[in-house]
Amino acid sequence: MNLDVRTITEDDLPNWVRARRTGYVLPPTPGRTELAFRRELMDLSRAQGAFDAGRCVATYRSFTQRISVPGGASVTANAVSNVSVSATHRRRGLLSRMIDRDLREAAERGDAAATLIAAEYPIYGRFGFGPATRVTEWEVDVARSGVDPRHAGPGDGGRVDYVDVSELRELGPALYERVRAVRHGLVDRTDVWWRRNTGALPMDDAPWTEPFAVVHRSAEGTVDGLLVFTADDRWEAKLPHQTATVLDLVAVSPAAERALWLFLLSVDWITSVRTGYRAPDDLLPDLLPDPRAARVVMDADLLWLRPLDVPALLRSRTYAVAGSLVLDVTDPAGPGGSSGSVGGGLSGSSGPAAGRFLLDAGPDGATCTRTTRPADLTLPAAALGSLFLGGESAVRLAALGRVTEERPGAAGRADALLRTGRRPWCADIF
Repeated sequence: MNLDVRTITEDDLPNWVRARRTGYVLPPTPGRTELAFRRELMDLSRAQGAFDAGRCVATYRSFTQRISVPGGASVTANAVSNVSVSATHRRRGLLSRMIDRDLREAAERGDAAATLIAAEYPIYGRFGFGPATRVTEWEVDVARSGVDPRHAGPGDGGRVDYVDVSELRELGPALYERVRAVRHGLVDRTDVWWRRNTGALPMDDAPWTEPFAVVHRSAEGTVDGLLVFTADDRWEAKLPHQTATVLDLVAVSPAAERALWLFLLSVDWITSVRTGYRAPDDLLPDLLPDPRAARVVMDADLLWLRPLDVPALLRSRTYAVAGSLVLDVTDPAGPGGSSGSVGGGLSGSSGPAAGRFLLDAGPDGATCTRTTRPADLTLPAAALGSLFLGGESAVRLAALGRVTEERPGAAGRADALLRTGRRPWCADIF
């Protein structure tokens, strides 16, 4: 079967969007609103499709993303999204062809890494991606939480105020960038993201429901936290049983974060709170007088990361302690499993992350260079992707057989360097 895999054009877009909807098991025909949104959102030069007799049967796109790393810096990543293959055309190498090309172009551009949100777990490990962040969602029984329903606001001179979505669109971007500087794992939010999530740029023909938006202001009057949530309208026997669902809660300081949670948990008529995607070590359960009032309803991987330029990636962050480590990274083929090569490594592999690297690291930063020294750890690119942001343990991966200690104690030394005091957190699906 002759399948044409290529960059799409403006004329291809309706066909491409239809294929994406089909692959995601959504009603196939896109509306005009969705097509207009896609035209605004997408860089067509980085969107691919597979075509069979003119019909699009597989979709793929990427875009430039910035991800915060330990220490407050950001690195440039090639973000992968909208991957689909129609059920009629599976197991024919279409994803491999598209991702191989895209990741090679990303490596040639100098992107430090590639990222994605995996809809299905088993697919992306073979392309060098490893799960790098996790998210947890809790449901809080407000009555059991122990929070005083008469809570009147922060006691430190700060205040909580409702704002409308136009104010949220104005205040949110700068605040979010401040949060990214103190919390690693967060990806940047574009102007399109803010317009879409505040109703200014509809994504499809479904009616948009305005959420509630709240900001926290410090005693000095600086906005240092925001909360966006919805609430249903459910009553039984003249009693409220309303659930608040958090769409967004970010804060520069723990005080602002606590104030926003306590505000939401004391809103009249709210009997249950769904937290949305939080870091596994979120403050929420343990800031409650009774943490057992918060039950976990979801815990899963979210952001996956694939190293492309290992020295640039490892130099970008800071490390908990001073030390050195020699990593032999295996990346045995091109990004999509082909026999092509980008870069090249001392260990004979051909993928862009392959090689042996000397990391000299500390709290003030790091150097990372290729080396011929004996390795301390041997690990695949996917394992390095899981370790990079500090949320995974090299000792644990060694126990799972995914990291090999070439020197006794090397995995523990890697954990001392790489692990972070807070877990990495990515709040957004892309």
